[in-house]
Order: sequence, then structure tokens, then C-alpha cells
Amino acid sequence: MAITSTATNAQSSKAARSTASPGAERSAMPRLPQRHPSALQLLRESLQQEGDATTPAPAAPPHVAAAPAVTGFSARQRELLAAPLDRAKVRHREQGRLRVSYLEGWQVIAEANRIFGFDGWDRLTLNASCVAEHERPVGRDRKSGWGVTYTARVRIVVIAGERCLIREGSGAGHGIDLDQGLAHESALKEAETDATKRALMSFGNAFGLALYDKQQRQVSSGPEKNLGQAQSQGQGKAPVAAAPKPSKPQPEPVAAPLEPAVITGLQTRIKALSPARLEAFARGFRAAFQVPDAQPSLAGLITTTAHQRWIEGFLAESA
Repeated sequence: MAITSTATNAQSSKAARSTASPGAERSAMPRLPQRHPSALQLLRESLQQEGDATTPAPAAPPHVAAAPAVTGFSARQRELLAAPLDRAKVRHREQGRLRVSYLEGWQVIAEANRIFGFDGWDRLTLNASCVAEHERPVGRDRKSGWGVTYTARVRIVVIAGERCLIREGSGAGHGIDLDQGLAHESALKEAETDATKRALMSFGNAFGLALYDKQQRQVSSGPEKNLGQAQSQGQGKAPVAAAPKPSKPQPEPVAAPLEPAVITGLQTRIKALSPARLEAFARGFRAAFQVPDAQPSLAGLITTTAHQRWIEGFLAESA
């Protein structure tokens, strides 16, 4: 009996080993030490991970509504860009036999900050080159000086929602000074400012586009015309008493004189201008306040707050 039992047990063990899976036999075998991956294997795994990362994500189901993307200017910005140009911001100068209307450089930059935001636009000078340089007489004393001309191209980048709008413009600048370096500086700054104004002009009336229309139909006509339109629209209704307003801002009366210290300070700042800017100041001052050429000196004519405002605007543009 004992022998039979032992044989039976041996046969059972052999059958159990024969029915066991090959994986179980391998698991029973001792494991070899793990090898570090080779450089080639690491490179393959890295490429596989990059491929998985660039695989596009599955599209959202049709019933899931996507958030609308802001792809342009806000409603407020579009309103400001489409509005007529304020005539009070327009300046004039004599160019040959023509009277030219223009916006000052600082005014255009201030409008860009107001409409686009201080961090909503950028300016890049793509190139600037000196195209002319020669000696020439300067000032009334006809001293030997320099005349310099620069051309520049400027790129304007404006953020409009999720878009970046790019505009470019070219301009020229002329510098006249006794000092050759100052003549170059003046010409370069004027060329960059001119190119900036031409690039921003494509954004609408606020940047001077309305001035390219000879009839200036998109330039505000002033309070006087607006008042007349309101009265014509209100015919048949009870009249509304309103004081008439001038269509253009008028210089302040002489009854508002400047303090002597203010006059001295203005005269000192004017004398510090370069000969070219001083000549431009004299022409502009005479045209703005109708000073005849027979009046040789302008120093004694700076007396009112209207003179002060005009001079400070000119000095700000020259800075």
C-alpha cells in the first residue's frame, strides 16, 4: 500500500508539472540583473513621446459650444477709430504757396496710447539712412553749417484681440545746424516721426487719414456748426437758449498776461533751440499769431497764456 501511494503521488506531481504554463516555469527561473537602456533605445523612446505630443487632440463633440475668440478691436476702439478727427488737433504750416494741414508727432503717439493702450502697440525702425549731406549757410548770419536729409521706414504692430496687425510707413527728415552731429540727429528724429505718422495713418481719422481728403469731410466742423444742426433738427419745438460758440478755438485775450518769470523761462528755452528749429519756431509763431515780417524780434511778443500754450506745444514736438 505504501509503495502504491508513493507512486501515485509521484505521478500526480509529474502531471501537474506537465500542465503548468510556460510562463510559470520561466517565473520560477532566477532573474538576470536588469540592463540600462542603450542610447539608441532612449532616442527611440524620445521620438515616440514627441510623436504622441504632436498628435492632435480629438475634436470636441458637436453639442459642446466653444468659447468665441476675440479676433479684432473692441467696440469702443472701433468707435474711436471711426470718429471724425477733432479739428482742434489739426495744425497748419506754409509749404511753398500751399497751406498744409498736419498732426504733430506727439499728438499721433498720444492717440495711439489712448486708443490701443500703452501696452497694446509697438514701433520698430526697420531702416534709416542718410541720403544727403552738404555744407550750407545757416541762420541770418549765414554762418557755415550743415544740411542733412534722412529717410526711414517704420513698422507698427498693434494688438487687436488675438491678432497682431502690422502697418509700415516711410518718411523723410531734414536737419540744418551749425553742428554736423546735431544736424544728423534732427534729420533722423524727423524721419522716424514722419514714418510713424504715415504708418499709423492707415488706422483711420484719428491718425490723420481725414486730412488726405481735400474737402476734409471727416474732420469735425466745430461747435458752431453742431449747434446749427441741433437748432435745425429742433424746429417746431420750444427754442432752447444757448450761447453761440466759435467754430475754432481763439487765442486768449491780452487781458490774461503772463508773469515775468514765466516769460523769461520761455525765452530761455527758445534760445536753446538749434538754428533750424529756431527758424521753424519763428515761422510758426508768425503764422499762428499773424505777426508781420516787418517785426524783426519776437521776444517782446510773448505776453499771454495763448502764446505760452503754443510755445510749449512746439517745444514738446522738438524734444
